[in-house]
Amino acid sequence: MKVLVPLAEGFEEIETAAIVDILRRADIDVTLAGLVSSIIEGAHGIKIIADKKISDIDPENYDAIILPGGNPGYINLSNSSTILKIVKDFDQKKKIIGAICGAPLVLVKAGILNNRIATCYPGLEKKLPKPRDGKVVVDNNIITSKSPGTAIEFALKIVEIISGKKKAEKIREELVV
Repeated sequence: MKVLVPLAEGFEEIETAAIVDILRRADIDVTLAGLVSSIIEGAHGIKIIADKKISDIDPENYDAIILPGGNPGYINLSNSSTILKIVKDFDQKKKIIGAICGAPLVLVKAGILNNRIATCYPGLEKKLPKPRDGKVVVDNNIITSKSPGTAIEFALKIVEIISGKKKAEKIREELVV
């Protein structure tokens, strides 16, 4: 299973680190892909070196895409025609799509949340077609989560869906969550 995590300037550092760390603990192949460059600065000044640039990857080689939030990170992702195209394509193929914090609004812009429930950062719910309260909300192939504070639960849910409940519980215990 290969997971793509695209990063745009202004991404949320906690969400990104938790997602990548926990998925890699589960032996899931994760590629961090910078939207514009290989060095991306987060919303709080932390810089991450991506594995690749988004222009250098073939989305067909991935089974899932996980979008971190952060402001203006999620806005920058939503303004990328490349990201919107990948998200639409993944949804048509029923591949896993995850979005946390403000990033579910990328899914709204891509037009894939019209008849689906989702959660997002408090205050942005009015922009979701069918908002639901909850730390993590799953609707078929789409997993959404609320905020940096829910990033570990979000990542563990992704592990559960990809690698099974047993693997997710093992990591949960190791992390003492």
